[in-house]
Amino acid sequence: MVNTASGRGAGQGRFRQAQAWLHTWCGLWFSWLLFAIFLTGTLAVFEEPISHWMTPEHHAEEAAALHAAPADSGGTMAQRLAWGLAYMDKHHPGAEMWELWPADAQGAGNLTVYWFDAARAYAQARLDPATGEALSPRPKTGRDTLGGHHFVDFHYRLHARNLGLWLVGAAALAMLVALVSGVIIHRRILQDFFTFRPSKGQRSWLDAHNAAGVLTLPFQLMIVYTGLAISGVSFMPAGVYAFFGVGKEGVRAYYAALNEPGKPVRSGLPMAVPDLEPFVQRGQQLMGQPVRAVVIEHPGDAQARIGVYGWNDEESLLRRLSENSGMALFSAATGELLQVRLPGQVDGGGAALAKSVMGSLHTLKYGGLALKWLYFLCGLAGSAMLATGAVLFMVKRRARHQGEFGRSTARVYRWIEALNVAAIAGLALACIGYLWANRLLPLDLAHRHDAELAVFFGLWLLALVHGRCRPPAAAWIEQLAALAALCLLLPVLNGLTVGDHVLAQIDRGDWESAGVELVALSFGLLALLALRAMAQPRAARTPVDQKMGQLKQQEQRGEGV
Repeated sequence: MVNTASGRGAGQGRFRQAQAWLHTWCGLWFSWLLFAIFLTGTLAVFEEPISHWMTPEHHAEEAAALHAAPADSGGTMAQRLAWGLAYMDKHHPGAEMWELWPADAQGAGNLTVYWFDAARAYAQARLDPATGEALSPRPKTGRDTLGGHHFVDFHYRLHARNLGLWLVGAAALAMLVALVSGVIIHRRILQDFFTFRPSKGQRSWLDAHNAAGVLTLPFQLMIVYTGLAISGVSFMPAGVYAFFGVGKEGVRAYYAALNEPGKPVRSGLPMAVPDLEPFVQRGQQLMGQPVRAVVIEHPGDAQARIGVYGWNDEESLLRRLSENSGMALFSAATGELLQVRLPGQVDGGGAALAKSVMGSLHTLKYGGLALKWLYFLCGLAGSAMLATGAVLFMVKRRARHQGEFGRSTARVYRWIEALNVAAIAGLALACIGYLWANRLLPLDLAHRHDAELAVFFGLWLLALVHGRCRPPAAAWIEQLAALAALCLLLPVLNGLTVGDHVLAQIDRGDWESAGVELVALSFGLLALLALRAMAQPRAARTPVDQKMGQLKQQEQRGEGV
C-alpha cells in the first residue's frame, strides 16, 4: 500500500493537490499498458500497408490486377443470380440464410455465395459466373501471417479476447481520469504548450510531457471516449440482460433486435424463392447504388425476406462518418417493400447512429490518406506523452522520494525503472522484431503466424528481464541501440530475403511497401537521436544516483524510508 504520511495523498490537501496525486499515480500504474495500447493503435492506422509489406508474394498479382483492364467474366446479372440460387437450392436447402454476391461494383468479377454451416460458421463457395459450377478453392500462396491485424487485435484486446477487452477498457478509463485531472492541475496549459527547455533534466521531461499532452488533448479525449463507447455493451451489459436475457443468447437477441427489426420466424409453409432480378432492379433504384449482395432470410419458406445491399464507392466513404451502404428489404411472397435504408443511414435510431459515428471516429473509416497521417502523428504524440510521463515520474522520484512504499521504496522504484525501459523501448523493439520475424521465419513453418506473435511477446519479455538485470541507464542505451539497428537494417533485411528495396518500390509505385520501410528508417533515426541525448554527460545524474544508492543501503540495513 502507498504510504502518504510524508506527502499528499488522495483526499489530502486542496482540490488541485488531490488531482495532482490522482494524475500522478493513476497515470503511472496504467502508463505502461496505455503506451502499448496507444503505440499499437497508432501502427494499426496503417494496417493495410503493413499487411501488404508482410505478404510480398502477392505484390506482383496485386500490381497486375490494379493495372489490368476490367474483363467481362461472363453471365448477365439475371443469369448470375439464377446460378447462385440454383447452387444454394441444390447444396444448402436447409440453411437459414443464403447470401449471394453476384458481381463487383462494375458488374463483373466473381460470383460468390455464403451461408451458415452446422456450427453457425460463415461458409462460402466461388461459382463460375458463366456456368454456375463451383470453382476449386484458391490455393493458399505466400506466408501465413496476421500482418497489420496483429496491431489491431493487440490494440483493443491484447490478443486475450474478453479478458483483454476488459483490461483495455480499464486502462482507457484510467487515461480519461488522468487527462481530466491533468487539465485541472495545469494552470498555464497554453503557456506550457509553447515552452520547451532542452537539456534541463526534469524540467525538460515535464515540458515535453506538457507539450505533447496539450498538442493532442482533443484527439486523446476523442479517441479514449469513443474507444470506451463502442464497447459500451460489453462493459455495461445490465440493460441488455434486463430486456433480452443473460449471457450470449441475450446479447445475440439484442443485436438481432437492433440490426434485424421485425425479422419473422419460419412459418413452415413451403415457397420457392422467386426470381431475384426484379428485386435487385427495384433495390438499386431505391438506394441509388449498384447491388453488392442479396440476402434471403428463411429461404424456401413463405415468410422469406429478400434484402438487397449496395456497393459503397470510395469517394462517398471519404465524405461521411457512417460506412453503412444502402439497403432495400422486400417480402419474398408479396414483393412488398418493407424497409429502405439510404447510404450512410443507420438502423436502430439515434443511439445506433451515435454509436456508428463514434466507431467511425475511432477506427478512421473516412477522410482518406491525409486523415490517416493526422491520426498517426497524433497517436505518436499521445504515445510520447505517456512515455515522458512515465520517465518524468522516475526522474522526480530519484532525486526527491517521499518514502511511499516504506522499506520497499528502493525495490519498487527499481522495478518501475525496469518497467519503464521494457514498456517503452522494449515494446518498440517487439514491434520491429515482429516485422523481422515475418522475413526470417521459414515459409512452410506450421502455425507460422503464431510463431510471429511468439517473437513479439518473447522480445517484449526479454526486454523486461534485460531492464531488470542491467543498470537503468545501460538498459536504456542498449535497448535503444538495438531498436535503432533493427529499424535501420529492415530495408537491408527485406532486400536480402525477398530481393526488394525502397527505390524499386517507389519506382513501381508501391508506396505501401516503401512507406513501411521509410517509417522504420525514421524510427531508427529517432532512436539514434535519443541515444545521442543519453550519451551526453549531465551533472544532474550524480545526485540522482547517490539518492538511489542511499535508498538501497537503507533497505539492506532494514531501515524505513
